[in-house]
Amino acid sequence: MADIRDLGLCVGRDVHDGEHAEEEAAGQAQFTADFKAEIVDLCLRGDRSVPDVCKDFDLTESAVRLWLAQSDASHQPKDLDTDEREELAALRRENRRLREDIEVLKRATAFFARGTG
Repeated sequence: MADIRDLGLCVGRDVHDGEHAEEEAAGQAQFTADFKAEIVDLCLRGDRSVPDVCKDFDLTESAVRLWLAQSDASHQPKDLDTDEREELAALRRENRRLREDIEVLKRATAFFARGTG
């Protein structure tokens, strides 16, 4: 399968005819807000882990985690009382833990499936 970079296409990268030459020279690629939102959606869906998404799109995990944190902050409801905020935080932690459990179970299933063939 051809890598999209091999084809000369850079999905999601802002291209401004050298406008960000200093940043790109320093190794900092610029990404559109739509691309970042798409990556955040992929991570939040739960079918792939953050490291998997990073590897698939050749992104740094720190950048993607920053986008996730920014997304979470920008979607934080402003009109919740303290109890609701605490419940929301607890539900998000539980959701994250359950996603991690699913990843472990997927790996265990694959491991045992290989052993029975």
